[in-house]
Amino acid sequence: MQRFIGIEAGGTKFVCVHGTNPNDLEDRVVFPTRSTEATMGDIVNYIKTVQKKHTIAAIGIASFGPVDLDVRSPNYGSITATPKPGWMNFNIVQALKDAFQLPVGFDTDVNAAAFAEHHWGASKGLSDCLYITVGTGIGVGAMANGQLLHGAMHPEMGHIFVPHDGVRDPFEGVCPYHHDCLEGLAAGPAMGARWQVDSALELKEGHPAWELEAHYLALALANYTMCLSPERIVMGGGVMKHRPLLDMIKPKVVEYLAGYIAHPSVLEAIDAFIVRPGLGDDSGICGALALAGQAINNER
Repeated sequence: MQRFIGIEAGGTKFVCVHGTNPNDLEDRVVFPTRSTEATMGDIVNYIKTVQKKHTIAAIGIASFGPVDLDVRSPNYGSITATPKPGWMNFNIVQALKDAFQLPVGFDTDVNAAAFAEHHWGASKGLSDCLYITVGTGIGVGAMANGQLLHGAMHPEMGHIFVPHDGVRDPFEGVCPYHHDCLEGLAAGPAMGARWQVDSALELKEGHPAWELEAHYLALALANYTMCLSPERIVMGGGVMKHRPLLDMIKPKVVEYLAGYIAHPSVLEAIDAFIVRPGLGDDSGICGALALAGQAINNER
């Protein structure tokens, strides 16, 4: 039976599996993100090992970014302005096509997660939805009219600017580009720096950190709701593993929309509008498999 290779490419690690859907993920391996030569060597060896037992039809990559997703661009398939040493302008798609002569699907890690949740998870059957990861960074993937949202580049909704009250929160933010954008104020490293902990999850329930975090994330969700009109918002990532946070965010979103968005899916069904991932921690890697399947369809 034909199978797909799924690769979740991160700045600190690469995760590889083979399968066709969330129910048949096999041979999951994790490689540290080293040099391009060393890391690609690990991936190529993994795929060759799988090929000894299975026919691989396509490869899908859910990648850290920024990336070039414009198929008309000579740099399509490249990881672009990353601060990761040695990876800037590396064309990961071409490297795998050269090695295996297989279709390769490619997108950002958060777009891939949105794609997987749309196919199999919490937003299955919906044409317009968002996936948000709140962890080392903040990223947002969007499905619009049943298609992944790209545009001239790809959305960077983790770097939107939200109101920052310097009296309530004098923290300057940690984003090296924008300082106090959403990611600079509310990603895991921002929480760690503001409250002087190694991990946001060290902060106990009831700590003022969580009220402030819910405030910033709810501001962002209100903005996304007004701009993109999603049918559902899926929230994942390490910071969201603080279980009470999701329920703290929901009423604030309603409050900040201030009655202007009066659609019943928001006001009357907020628990179904803002949800956890249906695929748990596997949204990204399952998205890579979905991208592989899409790559085959695109080449027919």
